[in-house]
Amino acid sequence: MSIEVNTDWRSRGQTLLPIARAAISTALHRPLQAQEDAAWLQQPGACFVTLTQQGQLRGCIGSLEARRSLLADVKANAVAAALHDPRFPSLTLAELADTQVELSLLSPMQPLQFKDEADALAQLRPGTDGVVFEFERHRSTFLPQVWEQLPKVAEFMAHLKNKAGLPASFWASGVRLHRYTVDKWKESDLP
Repeated sequence: MSIEVNTDWRSRGQTLLPIARAAISTALHRPLQAQEDAAWLQQPGACFVTLTQQGQLRGCIGSLEARRSLLADVKANAVAAALHDPRFPSLTLAELADTQVELSLLSPMQPLQFKDEADALAQLRPGTDGVVFEFERHRSTFLPQVWEQLPKVAEFMAHLKNKAGLPASFWASGVRLHRYTVDKWKESDLP
């Protein structure tokens, strides 16, 4: 991600969250406009859009690497979280008013160098790191927010391996880990 922003953290959220909501509303055939003219929105960016209803996950889709403009990434991931998360049925227009939008803007990935699982676990920063787990064709990620439900490092890693389709006890020399951080905004946190 190469977003160089002269605006403050809160104002970025006040720009990004309405864009995500407008993209979802428009995809549900209720066109909604949001301010999209900030120059920094055209810079490459990677984000995740998370949808919740009464505190329960309702959809979450994102990009791990900046491959398009932040504006395009926010819109595409918002629509995908609402309509194409395979864990949930498509969001309906009737549900949209009861749905909270959260947006996580990812930092660039940093590969972890480790000699074994214990070394890898010792390097993780609970509450701070998002983690990508990879082994052969298996891949998964947890945003830093997942530490709220899984605060113990070993438990976090076990669930990350399960998400990748591997047993919680799995480890092999070919495992690769990357970490990233996020700036995040929730609609409920903004005025």
